[in-house]
Parts: sequence; structure tokens; C-alpha cells
Amino acid sequence: MTTGIEIERNEALLAWYRSTERDLPWRRDPDPYRVLVSEFMLQQTQASRVIPYYERFMAAFPTVEALAEAPLADVFSIWSGLGYNTRAKRLRDTARIVRVDGWPASIDDLQRLPGVGPYTASAIASIAFGRRVPALDTNVRRVLSRWHGELLDGRGLRLAAEADLDDNAGAWNQALMDLGASVCRPRQPKCDSCPVENWCSGPEAYMASAPQARFEGSARQLRGSIMRAAVKRPHTFDQLRRETGFPTDEIEMAIEDLTAEGLIARNDDTGEFRIAD
Repeated sequence: MTTGIEIERNEALLAWYRSTERDLPWRRDPDPYRVLVSEFMLQQTQASRVIPYYERFMAAFPTVEALAEAPLADVFSIWSGLGYNTRAKRLRDTARIVRVDGWPASIDDLQRLPGVGPYTASAIASIAFGRRVPALDTNVRRVLSRWHGELLDGRGLRLAAEADLDDNAGAWNQALMDLGASVCRPRQPKCDSCPVENWCSGPEAYMASAPQARFEGSARQLRGSIMRAAVKRPHTFDQLRRETGFPTDEIEMAIEDLTAEGLIARNDDTGEFRIAD
């Protein structure tokens, strides 16, 4: 049950959110398809970087039916540069399921869609369908840990979130995301600017994790290079080696992974690698 403290804190949080809400294109219409696309794109990617990709994607595939009918090569062409291309394939696969079966009625059923985990299912349920459920990501974990003065995880995190959750769960989830992104940051949080500082135990409860590994020269960079090449046209292994500049063994491992994930396929007659479909 939400107590007086949680009510006061939520009122302050949501008042701040209404006055400072980021103008993100996917928030202008909480249609489940638009929320689905945005949540897939936002996985491990900053909102500012997602915006132009989201707008191009929605222009190309404005409905779940349009995406379901699109060749995978066309989807990758729009997605190219955003990274983690498996997301694009799973998004198209999910669109094909929704086109046939409709939108799932429960969070458990949402999680059975390709690429939809607990967080994405909860975000769609709360934002698009008005379900009273917390969407727990890294930002929310950090904010709630600092509120409660202890590092929260697993069942403890969920119980704390359910106790703190506002009746307007969609707005509360998005407000926490914005707070974590702009104020309650992993390093050097702006506590003096925080709308709920009076109800917070302070930043000491959450220690920032190590910075993400460099992209330059990484397996992620190689995978992205192979996918961009294959989107343009089929490539042989030697062509991929010349175009990417990576060592042969690393290209072999990347191709093996991308093939296993159903992102690319090899033409046995020509030996060329192309976008799978």
C-alpha cells in the first residue's frame, strides 16, 4: 500500500515531470506499436541517438502491419547504424505475430513475443495499456536504491517499486526514466536540482558501474560493418575482409554468430553473404 511519504514524493515527481518532460516523438501518441518500436530502439541506446532513427522507421513502417510485411533487408536498411541488429529482426518477428494474433492481453503473454523481456513488457503494459506495473531498468534501479538508501535488486527492487508506484504507472515510469537520465545520474548526480531530494536517502547507496568497453575495434563494430555491407549487396568473405579490415578469425566468428541469429545467410552457389529473410 502506498503511504503518505510515497504519495508526497510521487506528487512532487509527477509535477516535475509535467513541467520538464522531454519532447520525445514516441511520447506524443502512446499507441502500443509506437511504444514497442521505441522500447526496442532504446535498449542500450540513448534517447537522443534514437530520435532520428525512430522518426525514419515510423515513416517507413507506420503500422504494425507495414512492418510485418516488410522484407528484413528493408528493415535493416532503416535500422543501419543504430547497432544491435538482432533487435530489428526480433521487432519485425514480433510485428508478424501481433498482425496475426493481436496484442497480448497480459504481461506474461507480452514477454513471449521475440525480444520482449520483463522491462519492455512492463513499459508497453503501463504506457500503452494503462496497467499499474513498474518498468524496472537500470535508471529506475539507481533512483529507487538512492530513495531507499540500499542497493536494490531482484525481489527487493520489485517490492520497493510496487510500494512506491503511482496509480498513473505510465507517467511514473517515464518520470523515473527522465529523472535518472537528467538528474539522478550514475556519476555526479544533480541532487540540488532533484524534485524529490526531501524524500531521498542520498546518492551513496548506488555506485556507478565501470564505463562501457570501447566501441572502436570491438566485435560490435565488426558485426555492424558486416550488416551494413550486406544491406547494400551480397558480399563474399574476401570482400567482407577487405571492407571491414578486421582479422580473418574475428570475421569468421562474427559471421557464425550473425548466421546463427538469423541475421545473414550464405548463398551456397555464390558463396556470398546476404541479409536473411
